[in-house]
Amino acid sequence: MQIRHRLALLIAGSLALGLLVGCSNSPTATTAQETTTTAATGSGTTGTTEPAASEQTEAEKVYAQFDGTTGEARRAALTTAAEEEGELIIYTSMTSGVIDEVVSVFEDTFKIDVSVYRAGSETVLQRVIQEASANFQGNDVVETNAGEMIAVNEQGVLAPYTGEARDKVIPAGLFDGWTATRINLFVPSWNTELVKPGEEPKSWEELADPKWQGKISMELGDSDWMLALWEYWASQGKSDADIEALFRKMASNAKVVKGHTVQSELLGAGQFAVVMSNYSYIVAKAADKGAPVSYEPIVSPAFARPNGIGLMKNAAHPAAALLFTDWLLTEGQQVIADEGLTPSTLSGDPTMEGVEVLPVPIERLMAESAKWNGLYEDILKNSETVGN
Repeated sequence: MQIRHRLALLIAGSLALGLLVGCSNSPTATTAQETTTTAATGSGTTGTTEPAASEQTEAEKVYAQFDGTTGEARRAALTTAAEEEGELIIYTSMTSGVIDEVVSVFEDTFKIDVSVYRAGSETVLQRVIQEASANFQGNDVVETNAGEMIAVNEQGVLAPYTGEARDKVIPAGLFDGWTATRINLFVPSWNTELVKPGEEPKSWEELADPKWQGKISMELGDSDWMLALWEYWASQGKSDADIEALFRKMASNAKVVKGHTVQSELLGAGQFAVVMSNYSYIVAKAADKGAPVSYEPIVSPAFARPNGIGLMKNAAHPAAALLFTDWLLTEGQQVIADEGLTPSTLSGDPTMEGVEVLPVPIERLMAESAKWNGLYEDILKNSETVGN
């Protein structure tokens, strides 16, 4: 199922369910495939009247109080207000180990009890939409994948974040209604035992060279990476015909694998020499565990697919939501980096110096998903599939 169509079905189903359960205590329930750290629903409260579009919610009034405040004065005032609220409810698709560490450090810093609902990104989207449509105050912030964040924002349930911390986020991570907290960075990676120093690919075009025949891998679902690289090449003056020809030459060199983690494992095992579009953090984690893999020096441009955070318009704990967002985009970026992910500010990463980082055009991919997914599938149709 294509991205836009899949999200549309999820939203439609969520809205319908929200209408059915608008009078219940909570329109959602945790399934066996979802994990909850200190159940979030227990702190929620149901509203009685849906505010008109032109009216500010109570949460938005709190956010507005801090507009234009900066530095230590903002942090001090926000901390006081947030600690008076005493609670924060987060819905996220971060892996459990990462969000547990994020929450632990935040709770050690502030006198705020944090509840977390963690699930897959599509399930997080469903829950947010269901609860918002039922006017139920479930979460204060949502943090998940770009496609789902765009879908949530389109429902008009997010309040804009205007804190100065947003200015430190890379341009590829700035969106209407939400801000990137972490990014999946697409880069080529290689087995250091099969690709000697100085022999690493220096450009994306090089991966179409016949010298890589049978030595590289492409991931089965990376149509988003393909579109990002396609747009970049088009901006450099290449024609669509020339770009498609390059991708087909790449595919003729490639073995196809489903899943970036599996792909990285096979790379470390020497199944192929180069992975064309890997996530940098997966490679870094594998290297830290002793696998003979690397992505440095980074081929430029790298392509960023963001995951981000948004403030809920109906948050029960708006000061805590705002404080957490500020913190996650400043001190919290180091926690994210320490957990092996790529922070959206790219702060303190010397490997990124001089590397151009361009956004994956998520909105275009969602609007034209049938076209790009179909083209990518066609390009890969004659390539050998391994590892599945």
